[in-house]
Amino acid sequence: MLSFRKLFIAFLILPNVFAQGITDLVKNLPHILGKESYLASPFATTGNRLYLVGHQNGQFPDLGWHITGEMGGIWAHPIKLLDGFIVSIDGQDLTQAESFTNFPIANQHHYQTKNFRIQRTQFVPDGLTGCVVEFEIENKSTQTITTPIVFQAKSDLRPTWLGERTNMHDHADHAVFENKQWIFKDQKNPWFAIVGANEAGIPGAAPIPFNSAGNGIAKSINYTLEIPAAGKKTIQFYIAGSATSKALALKTYEKLQQNAAKLFQQKWSRVNGLAQKSKINIPDKNIQEAYTWLQYNTDGLTRDVPGISRGISAGLPDYPWWFGTDSEYALQGAIAIGQKELTLSSMDLIHRLSQKANQNGRVIHEVSTNGAVFNPGNLNETAQFASLVWKVFQWTGDKKLLKTYFPTIKKGLNWLLGENDKDHNGFPDGSGMMEIQGLHSEMIDVASYTQKALQDAAEMAKILGENKQSDAYATQAKQLKMQINERFWNADFGSYADFRSKDPEALELIKQAIVRADTLHKPWAVAELKQTGKYITEHPSDQARPFVVHHNWVVNTPLELGVADSAKATKALETAKKFTNPFGLFVTGIDRDASAGTDAGAYKAPKIFTYTGAVMTLPTGVMAVAENNYGRPDQALDYIQKLTRSFSYALPGSMYEVSPDFGMFTQAWNVFGFAVPIVEQFFGIQPRADLREITIAPRMPSTWKEAHIENVEIGDNRINVYYKHGEKPRVTQSKNWKIILK
Repeated sequence: MLSFRKLFIAFLILPNVFAQGITDLVKNLPHILGKESYLASPFATTGNRLYLVGHQNGQFPDLGWHITGEMGGIWAHPIKLLDGFIVSIDGQDLTQAESFTNFPIANQHHYQTKNFRIQRTQFVPDGLTGCVVEFEIENKSTQTITTPIVFQAKSDLRPTWLGERTNMHDHADHAVFENKQWIFKDQKNPWFAIVGANEAGIPGAAPIPFNSAGNGIAKSINYTLEIPAAGKKTIQFYIAGSATSKALALKTYEKLQQNAAKLFQQKWSRVNGLAQKSKINIPDKNIQEAYTWLQYNTDGLTRDVPGISRGISAGLPDYPWWFGTDSEYALQGAIAIGQKELTLSSMDLIHRLSQKANQNGRVIHEVSTNGAVFNPGNLNETAQFASLVWKVFQWTGDKKLLKTYFPTIKKGLNWLLGENDKDHNGFPDGSGMMEIQGLHSEMIDVASYTQKALQDAAEMAKILGENKQSDAYATQAKQLKMQINERFWNADFGSYADFRSKDPEALELIKQAIVRADTLHKPWAVAELKQTGKYITEHPSDQARPFVVHHNWVVNTPLELGVADSAKATKALETAKKFTNPFGLFVTGIDRDASAGTDAGAYKAPKIFTYTGAVMTLPTGVMAVAENNYGRPDQALDYIQKLTRSFSYALPGSMYEVSPDFGMFTQAWNVFGFAVPIVEQFFGIQPRADLREITIAPRMPSTWKEAHIENVEIGDNRINVYYKHGEKPRVTQSKNWKIILK
């Protein structure tokens, strides 16, 4: 991997020289060079108020499916500003970069024309609906050259997904040229986009072809620059916008124009500070590098929409809004790497939007950035929210969290086990994480997350003095754990069941699964499914029972949560290996291909994207946590190494949602699969900030003879853990808390 990327670690804050160009300022930042073979694939420049999505070759093609062809370009949610821009220098349209470099808070495209070497660098400041795009132009010749430059922008002022639900309707854009800037406006909405530069230019039409969907309009500004022989000159372009007024867009534009370098330095100082928290030094430098960049990426997925909410979004380009499950996994990682502020604001977002949408404790699944809820919530999300609150409380010690969220948690558990458990057997009926048609009976993931939620709710109730409620939850949790191990275990498969149901429902799901497996040319799966169907027919039952049909990854959730007893866990962990490939775990086991169960063989991308047959980062991260739960850190490390094979595979510095290069090109839950097994399990940091107590119980892989982690934030304490094989771990701290070494 190191042969195609180069990383310079620079943790010093940039020099206080605000006159510098952005091209100079990025030179001292960590960076990774992209692959030539992936230049025609996406990248992003992100900020909490605005982000830019294009291709690594510098183009802005229509991309995405949530709003067909509209998920790229420049977005300042809840509206889009531009489809993109094209620049011509020296009479050449810069549409095909020779290379691409990614930085933690910026990125860079490299071009050459007959006379010039050109670097395009862009970044998005904190807190502003704007971005800066700088071109550094180096004259390769021995003569001064005066060159024309054309900057052409294509507006597309339109609403986000589900905009029509909040009375947001797209209309044609128009543009006026004022004060050396193009000002774009949606004709019937107060949506504005402004483009201009730090040089004087004259307006133009649209000389460069820019074909994109939407009601936008293309306009250009023409400049002339004199570049000295063997010298350089930079020109900065500014893009700003507002969903409410021209005045706000102009104010943002002026801040960019007057303070670009200062804004860059301020952002890097903040983001670099995040990377110093829970900072690891481990033998596997590839994993260490991926971990560090996931710290950057987690912050970069923050969506802050005034009047709606602020929290971690799921991924780009098609999930730039907020989810229940995605956040509930991602925030477990975020709190472990010290991103407390983002964790707390994201929890508040999920809670407030869920209360508004449901009012019964049910936690939402998906909500757009205009506040429109698409799915009011699958069953697992309500349970997972309870466990997230408990985990964050353990890290922060903030009793206000329990007082704020526990009333909703109680409502949610009543909803889960009241309205959704019609036969009162402790297993809620309804959809969990697997989105397979007809799969909505008693699901293994829903049962497992509910058990964990009851267990955690018992602890919360005890702290809040609700002892009777605590005892009731603890009893339910104990009973449900026993029932999961008795009623969901399928010894014939060495696995927990996908679901429990009566025979007719199982037979219908098997019928559908056979069609799927046959279509995918999986004869082993067809044969297995037919045999299962035959057994059901020959051994009928009028009672619900466990069925392994799809081999869905969620059969491993009892292992993730420690619900499985050790004997069953050992068998299930070995069974899971049959459904892995070099990059991780198949989402649906019956989709596995010839690479399953081995790390051998070369990856070959399908011609057309589909989630069918997908190997995803979340299930793989879950397996790392599961292996550690049962004392198998070497196997956990193997899953993390599988995850790491996807790091920088397509987009340098990032990991795709579907391994190694499909789906979202950056995904929030990826941090879960690194931070939780490394921080909480390998280093064994188990906090109880409310008790001012920390247990340190390392479970290190056998190949990690020495490792340390520094600046781990637990409440108002900061700890460092130094591990050396054969010795007691050494712990230092900023406070005088009780440290329990195991």
